[in-house]
Amino acid sequence: MTPNLRIVRGDATPEEIAALVAVLAARHAGPESPPAPTREPRRQTWRNPARGMRKPVVPGKSAWRMSVLP
Repeated sequence: MTPNLRIVRGDATPEEIAALVAVLAARHAGPESPPAPTREPRRQTWRNPARGMRKPVVPGKSAWRMSVLP
C-alpha cells in the first residue's frame, strides 16, 4: 500500500500530522449545510436612532430634570 501523505521536509510531530489530516479530510468532505434557525433573531435596539430621542417635556413639578435627562 502506498502512502497518501508524505512529509518531505521538516520533522512533524504526530499531533501536527493528525491536525493536517483532519483539515484535509474536512476540506474534502465539502461545505456543511448550516442548521435551520429555530427562532427569529433578536432585534438589536441599541442602534435604533429613536432610542437617543428624549421624551416630550411636560410642564410641572421636576420638569427641569426631564429636560436634560433622556
